[in-house]
Amino acid sequence: MATDTQAGDSKADNWLDASKSNAWTDLALVLPIFLGYHLGVVLLQVRNAADVVTTRLIGFAESNIMIYWGITLAVGTGMVAILMVLGRGHAFDAKRFVLVMIEGVAYAMLMRLAAAYVVGSLPLGPPTWSPWAGVVMSLGAGFYEEVAFRVGLFGLGALAIRAFFGGLPKLVATIGWAVIAAAVFAGWHYVGALGDPFDVRSFVFRAVCGLVLTAIFVFRGFAPAVWTHALYDVWALALA
Repeated sequence: MATDTQAGDSKADNWLDASKSNAWTDLALVLPIFLGYHLGVVLLQVRNAADVVTTRLIGFAESNIMIYWGITLAVGTGMVAILMVLGRGHAFDAKRFVLVMIEGVAYAMLMRLAAAYVVGSLPLGPPTWSPWAGVVMSLGAGFYEEVAFRVGLFGLGALAIRAFFGGLPKLVATIGWAVIAAAVFAGWHYVGALGDPFDVRSFVFRAVCGLVLTAIFVFRGFAPAVWTHALYDVWALALA
């Protein structure tokens, strides 16, 4: 019995080690989401509000879609080449892609359940989007909003807080900043032309989702957070 238990623990440890992200695998694992969004969004009349790249690429391509697609694919090819050299090819292990997608599905379901437990199930996002537009915009939200809010706001903000307020207990400072960052993330969805009318229940719902995504980012890495966010939004915007 002890041997079986140890074997089970070893398998679980191996699964976590194989699926855990690092800088190289993170970039490789989110590349399909990055390319999927950028290849598709040019066909839509909307952009993710955190997307600071597409408009510049369109301008560089002089509004020619074929040139834009060529530039986008060239960027993707360049990223693959760099990751193959610097990551020594391990970043593109097919097993990692399968594992991060499985994680993303599982975390998306848990995030939906956690947020719904707090405020109940809520319909989020424009109901008039086609499934295609919903998928493309979900990919953009998954990538760019995780860059902006988990890497930028939470990650860099936490480093700054630790540097300037070193006397605060690390755990307290991190949790406090995670709550603030999640609130900012929730509030982001009510700003701009595509912003929803403010509602307390949907704000709390999104803040809980922000906390869950922050926890995934901290404990599992950037790529699992991106996939979770993207797959959750596909569920909410394209499949609901």
